[in-house]
Amino acid sequence: MTSHFLLGIDTGGTYTDAVLFSETAGVVAKAKALTTRHDLAVGISSAVEQVLQRADVPASAISLVSLSTTLATNALVEGQGGRAGLVMIGFGPEDLKRDGLQDALGSDPVIFLPGGHNVHGGETPLDMSALDEALPTLAEQVSSFAIAGYFAVRNPAHEQRVRDRIREVSHLPVTCSHELSSKLGGPRRALTTLLNARLVSMIDRLIGSCEGFLKSRGIDVPMMVVRGDGALISAEEARLRPIETILSGPAASLVGARHLTGLDNAVVSDIGGTTTDVAVLDRGRPRLDAEGAVVGGFRTMVEAVAMRTYGLGGDSEVRINDRGLKAKIELGPRRLMPLSLAAALHGDAVLSVLEKQLRAQHAGRNNGRLAVRTGLPDHLASGLQPQEQALYERIGASPISLENLLTSTPQRATLDRLVARGLVHICGLTPSDAMHVLGRQSQWSAEAARLGIELAARTRDGSGQPIATSAEAMAEMIVDRVTRQSSEVILQACLGEDGAGAIDPAVSQAVDRALTRAPGIVRFSLGLDRPLVGLGASAPVYYPAIADMLGTDAAIPNEADVANAVGAVVGQVRASVTVFVTAPEEGIFIVNGAGVSERFLDQDRAFSAARRRAETMALEAARTNGADEPVSMLREEIDAPEVEGSRKLIEARFIAQASGRPRIAHG
Repeated sequence: MTSHFLLGIDTGGTYTDAVLFSETAGVVAKAKALTTRHDLAVGISSAVEQVLQRADVPASAISLVSLSTTLATNALVEGQGGRAGLVMIGFGPEDLKRDGLQDALGSDPVIFLPGGHNVHGGETPLDMSALDEALPTLAEQVSSFAIAGYFAVRNPAHEQRVRDRIREVSHLPVTCSHELSSKLGGPRRALTTLLNARLVSMIDRLIGSCEGFLKSRGIDVPMMVVRGDGALISAEEARLRPIETILSGPAASLVGARHLTGLDNAVVSDIGGTTTDVAVLDRGRPRLDAEGAVVGGFRTMVEAVAMRTYGLGGDSEVRINDRGLKAKIELGPRRLMPLSLAAALHGDAVLSVLEKQLRAQHAGRNNGRLAVRTGLPDHLASGLQPQEQALYERIGASPISLENLLTSTPQRATLDRLVARGLVHICGLTPSDAMHVLGRQSQWSAEAARLGIELAARTRDGSGQPIATSAEAMAEMIVDRVTRQSSEVILQACLGEDGAGAIDPAVSQAVDRALTRAPGIVRFSLGLDRPLVGLGASAPVYYPAIADMLGTDAAIPNEADVANAVGAVVGQVRASVTVFVTAPEEGIFIVNGAGVSERFLDQDRAFSAARRRAETMALEAARTNGADEPVSMLREEIDAPEVEGSRKLIEARFIAQASGRPRIAHG
């Protein structure tokens, strides 16, 4: 009988990881390949082919594929994503000012329609005339739509009618807010729906790329995707609700960290190319953020691991602040393509620019910076402003120096917008380049890394002196900054978990003295109460020093570089459904949520119907999400205060959670 293997894939900002996993033997083989954003299938196929070859296992032995990704997280942190049209039903322009919705919307279009419902599901008539007027033009300017209706979680009928009209006219992807959350709070639900709509095309490309490659290799098995709370959902469901994959990669790494270390209590920090993600394991389970995940500065309604994400990674932009007497190095939050990687991909187009700049007598403002197209299909560049289109056309598939590209100051902002759209990469100096100079990384071009570091070392501080005496000294300064900044973000995350988030480690003199062990009459010290699990390919290089700075032990598993991919295959499918019962008037009980509204004249019958609906729909959702034999648990929250000697129902919530292992193929 053929052994069954599970294939875990993690598509990160820089690398795509693959592991072949057996429930009896654990990790059988692992491999890495560069994430190829222009065509994700290239990176996926490279990693999977390597892992199959190393394990000497036929593709037919794979019975399940599970995918985790940081692409959605990175897109929100970096402000990327497609242009989306927002339709608000029953809301007014003043509602945009709540929960950061206006900031998230930016220049994307919004339409307000009369309509919506009340808390009991009763409707205000819907008028779609403004939508009908704007839709033909709008459909040419956006890549997807988001719909948020007033009290749509109690009655989604208006969202569904608007969705059907938009699909009929535009044939574009549409996200409804009631599909994403059962929580009240319209503006934040609208924000979550807007972000979901922006991510649809990105996650669709990822899943499509993965499925296309697997099909070409004859791997026809169920495919799962990791959600932000560490649970698994089917690929089809992830396509509809990509927002649920924010923090997917970090959540998978937490599940993987628990599996690989066996630690029940730990601080887990995962350093990738773009972000550092910090979370806490308590009694073997990840802490969840009950308020909803915060990513890119926006608090969503997505239930996810209480993960704090910071724009700090191996590919973070190195910025030199030379305004003071002593220059300071700052990292992130933007990701650049490392010069070493750019040269590995484009050779002399990068090296010749860096060599020419190094020979110049005076340093230019844009030294060591180049721009290159990401390779996304042309249709994803639709809707560019004239100045954006003009600059985009000057940037090709081969890197061009910013020195030659930018001819005026306003063009810098134009370039930033192209980067935010995911159309252009900026190539520049990163910690990955510093590691190449120091010989601690070797996969890309060490020559380009050294040239970039030498250019940076020529920068003069306020005293007129070069900020470093050699390339090695400059590289060490960057690595030291990674260690210190990582310690600060881990400490900030832990203080936040302790409820002491007002202390900012970056500016606190006491924290600075504790981290640097500075001598003084008063001695400051700090330490974590649990080990620090370091994950990511560069964890063995950085995390012993970071753990030492934080006064704790480092736990770096052998498979630290592929913990996300391990977490992708050891998780469970989970689905949660909430059904509400309210009493609009004496003796009338309305059941809402997870289906059509029902009216009862008896509270017990209403409660029984709500329980049945919650459990039935949770089990159905778990099966839809890919669970094999799910089981459910029900909890009840009943708000019924005593008024004049009798209890008056305000609201009852029946929350069913169904879970099970994913369905696998039996060959």
